Amino acid sequence: MDATSPAAPRTPGPAADRPATPVPPPPPVRPPGAVPASRVRRVAVPVGVMAAVVGAFGYVGAVDPNEPGHYPVCPLLRLTGLYCPGCGGLRSAHAFAHGDVAAALGSNAAAVVGYVVFAVLWVVWISRAARGRPMSIAAKPVVWWGVGAVLIVFSVVRNLPFGSALAP
Repeated sequence: MDATSPAAPRTPGPAADRPATPVPPPPPVRPPGAVPASRVRRVAVPVGVMAAVVGAFGYVGAVDPNEPGHYPVCPLLRLTGLYCPGCGGLRSAHAFAHGDVAAALGSNAAAVVGYVVFAVLWVVWISRAARGRPMSIAAKPVVWWGVGAVLIVFSVVRNLPFGSALAP
């Protein structure tokens, strides 16, 4: 056979008798400039949020809200004489920053519950971020309505004579 003649048909050999193995798909191609996030980069936001919270608690711990003139008065309390759910929150944070949990609960029990809930959510957030997993709070609307209802009941009860233990 010369080079110009068509090639002779190939006879199937032992390789043709074997079933074809599936070829794995190629790895995903990253866009140019995209780098996998390092652990430090993933935890930067939760650490920044905690730094801001610690800074705020540090300020409230250093500047006593029990002394008049340092913080504004609650507008609802000033206009109506009624305690809102946040009234006593700064005094609660000041006592909490100094480690006096009983005084913090006496100033605003709902705020102390909020501190604990925040701490738990932050630990979950930082642990998920360190492992590269997303953090989302996908509570159903009934949960948020329930939280709102509890805060309204808290506000009403702390303004009644029998709920004076909840007043700041």
